[in-house]
Amino acid sequence: MVLGRILKGLKKTREKLGSGLARLFGGGRKLDQDFLDELEEVLYTADLGPTGSDIVREIEVAWRKKKIADVDGVRGYLREALLARLAHSEGALRTSAQRPTVILVAGVNGSGKTTSIAKLAKHLKGRGDKVLLCASDTFRAAAVEQLALWASRIGCDIVKTATGADPAAVAFDATEAAIARGVDWLIVDTAGRLHTQKNLMRELDKIVRVIQKRLPDAPHETLLVLDATTGQNAIRQASEFNAVRPVTGLILAKLDGTAKGGAVFGIRRELEIPVKFVGLGEGIDDLEPFAAESFVDGVLGELGAERVSGS
Repeated sequence: MVLGRILKGLKKTREKLGSGLARLFGGGRKLDQDFLDELEEVLYTADLGPTGSDIVREIEVAWRKKKIADVDGVRGYLREALLARLAHSEGALRTSAQRPTVILVAGVNGSGKTTSIAKLAKHLKGRGDKVLLCASDTFRAAAVEQLALWASRIGCDIVKTATGADPAAVAFDATEAAIARGVDWLIVDTAGRLHTQKNLMRELDKIVRVIQKRLPDAPHETLLVLDATTGQNAIRQASEFNAVRPVTGLILAKLDGTAKGGAVFGIRRELEIPVKFVGLGEGIDDLEPFAAESFVDGVLGELGAERVSGS
């Protein structure tokens, strides 16, 4: 069950947020300014950042206008406010009218990019689709070998060459192979960071140009892998990369290993980029399409469940 996996994956975030919310909502508290100040602090600890402050201000306005009378009224308002922040934040992968659909994937070193690519390939293969991987992150030591090892484990073809080779040349060969083999998806691993942003942009542009020689409308998706454990720092990474190459979707990796899952709300506040997938564990199957309602209930836990059962 998807909600069950998301609940498990968000355990650390939920525990950090839930302990504070349980204290606030479970002690017969009255709704006053002290309650609202404590609620804002609790939301901050779960890395909601300015989003938490915005929501508390909205709750305060609703309370002063007597739209919310007591603490129980805050429960439902909080859930709906979080859901509103994630409106239009999810979406299926874009597909090309003609095979293959090309997905460009980037992410800084250590973000979980290689593992996320493998999980994505496994997810697509599980639908019965044919997937080809392209190892164009040729500058990072062992990146090619790591992706090749994952490809072998999941039974997925890969186009690769030696570390240090021209990334664009590998991408061109992979595009030719994808067309010739009639695959459904070509997933291209790229360097997340080079010496300068200008170098990164130059290499990504080269990769895109060579792919477009054969597939003019590609890439159909440009996905950025973010490490959820970095919390608010993930927002800065997304902003920097989006300035180099427009991002069409995010993969939020390592969500199970952090209490900072609330950063998703900050990302949505700063950038209108949908979260396409979330990584919920170390296993090859621990990748789930992002679903806003499941995510919010996974963060709120019993508070969200109470709202669901009472709605």
